[in-house]
This record gives sequence, C-alpha cells and structure tokens, in this order.
Amino acid sequence: MNSLRLPDHIRTLLLDLDGTLLDLAFDTHFWLEVVPEYYGRKRGMSAERALREEIHPRLRDAEGTLNWYCLDYWSRMLDLDLSAIKSQHDERIAWLPGAREFLARQRAAGRRLVLATNSHPETLRIKDEKVDIRAHLDVMFSSHQFGAPKEHAEFWLRLRNAEPFDPAHTAFIDDNPKVLHAARAAGIACIIAVTNPDSSRPPRPAPADFPHVAAVADIL
Repeated sequence: MNSLRLPDHIRTLLLDLDGTLLDLAFDTHFWLEVVPEYYGRKRGMSAERALREEIHPRLRDAEGTLNWYCLDYWSRMLDLDLSAIKSQHDERIAWLPGAREFLARQRAAGRRLVLATNSHPETLRIKDEKVDIRAHLDVMFSSHQFGAPKEHAEFWLRLRNAEPFDPAHTAFIDDNPKVLHAARAAGIACIIAVTNPDSSRPPRPAPADFPHVAAVADIL
C-alpha cells in the first residue's frame, strides 16, 4: 500500500468529491447505463445505440467545459429530467472506503476542510441528502458558483476570493489529471492524485508527475 503523510504546515485541504471522497461508480453507472436506457426508451432505440450515437459524441464535445458537469445543460440536451432520474437511482451513491475516517483525522489535526467540486449544485444536493457530505466538511463550493470548471484558471482565482487560503499552506486532492495540473498552475503547494476513484473499474495508472495514493484513506 502506498501511503502519504501530509506535511505539518498544511492548514487547508481542498477536496474533490466524485472519485476522491465518493465512489465514482455511481456516476459511471448513471451516465453509461441509466441515462442511455432512459434516452433510448424515449426514442425507440437500444441503450447501446443511444450511448454510441447520441450521448457519447455530445459528452466528448463538452469535455473540459462547465457544460460537461451541468445537470441543467444535459437535461435540456437530452430532453430528460435528470434530477428526478438521479434521485430515483441513488442506491450507488456512497463514500469511498475510509473517506469519512480520513476527514475525521484531518479535522482532528485542525485543518480546514473545503470541498471544491465540479459537481452541479443539484447533483451535490442529491448526494448530500443521501450520504450527508456537509456534516464532514467546513464549507462546500461547486465550480458552477464561479462560472468556470476546475480545469480553468478562473476557477482558482474565484475560489480564493470566496475562500481565502494560503496556497503555500494548502493541499489539493483530486482524481482528474487536468484538474491537478490546473491546481499546480494556481500555486497550490501540495497536490495529491487518487488512482482508484471508481470501485467498478480497475485502478488508473499512477501518475509520474504527482504524489499519489489509491484512496484518501491512505493519507495520514
């Protein structure tokens, strides 16, 4: 097991949600199985065809933008009530093993725990109602509040205006390489990659350019 100890000078933890604290298996299942099933049923096509011909191309076009993460955008694009569908299929929303214990350790160490997620506010609400995310954190921010995803420099400028933190005394943990690079460009001192964000899929290759752990449970 590869474990890491946070440096003593870290005072603030900026934390991703999906794939870092919560199991990405829910999102994988929702977008690759549930949504194609609903979309295909409405249009008289198989879920496989709906995913291949209609949904995947649109997802590729939106990747890296705020629309990629926007539940309202996809509800309009696909003509589906995705908020209602998510609420009906919430059984896979779950913490990653050891994530709550990790947060308790960091809170006991006196660190400020800040959620910095690309998750849409409505998705965040649904997940919070299911597993009580808010109780384990000091504050929660969605990139939709700032009009820019975490992949963009604007997000980091606006986050710092809303949540003043000293980058030299801050750590950021995420499973998305593009987001990790954006955090580095924003001057965050300690950046950690998570390589096993999705219990329904094999672990990802370890990144060469960031310290990494399989899960936040391995951060001491």
